[in-house]
Amino acid sequence: MARLKVGVLVSGSGSNLQALIDLCAEPGFPAEIALVISNKPYVRALERAATAGIETAVIPHKGYPDRQAFDQAIDSALRAAGVELVCLAGFMRILTPGFVERWRDALVNIHPSLLPSFRGLDTHRQALEAGVRFHGCTVHFVRADLDDGPILVQAAVPVLPDDDEHSLAARVLQAEHKAYPLALRLIAEHRVTVEGKNVRIHGETGPVAAPLINPAR
Repeated sequence: MARLKVGVLVSGSGSNLQALIDLCAEPGFPAEIALVISNKPYVRALERAATAGIETAVIPHKGYPDRQAFDQAIDSALRAAGVELVCLAGFMRILTPGFVERWRDALVNIHPSLLPSFRGLDTHRQALEAGVRFHGCTVHFVRADLDDGPILVQAAVPVLPDDDEHSLAARVLQAEHKAYPLALRLIAEHRVTVEGKNVRIHGETGPVAAPLINPAR
C-alpha cells in the first residue's frame, strides 16, 4: 500500500517537524513527508528537512500581492508534490478560507493550549493569568475560524506554582512532541473519521473519542 504523502508548513525552528520526521522514519510507518514549505528562508526547520533528505521549498509571503495569491502558490506546490495531508507546524500565517476549504479534513494544526480555551497568541500567559491547574496542546483539523475545528488529540500538563511563561511553554512543547506524532499515526493508519465537529478514532473495540495524553505526575 502506498504511503500517505504529507506536506508540512513551517516558519521557525521546526521542533514539531522533527518529531514528525522521526515518526515517519520508523520502519513500515504508513506515511512519508513529501515536502516542507517555509514562508521564511534560512529557518532551522528547512535544515532539519534537508538533513532528512526531504524536499523543501521557500515561498515568501511578501512576494505576493495578497493572501489569496500566496495561498495559491502553496496549494500548487503541495499538489505538485502529490501531498494528501497538510500539517501546520509553527506556520505563522493565517490561511485564507478558500485554502482551508480546499484541504478540508486534510489540514491539521497544533495549538499550544487545550482548545477551546486560550485561542490566539500568548497562550501560556493567558493560562497563567487565568489560574488554571492544567494547560497543554491540541491537534485539530483546521477550519476558517482561528484555532477552531474538530479536535484530534490533546495533551495536558500540570501548571506548577513557580511556573512562568517560559517554563510552562517548555513543558507544553514536550507534550506537543508526543501529541503531533500520535495524531499523524492515527490519520496514517486510517483510524480517523470526522463527524461534524467531532472526531472518532476507530480501534479494535469500535469508535472512541479523541485521545488525551494525561499529564505527568
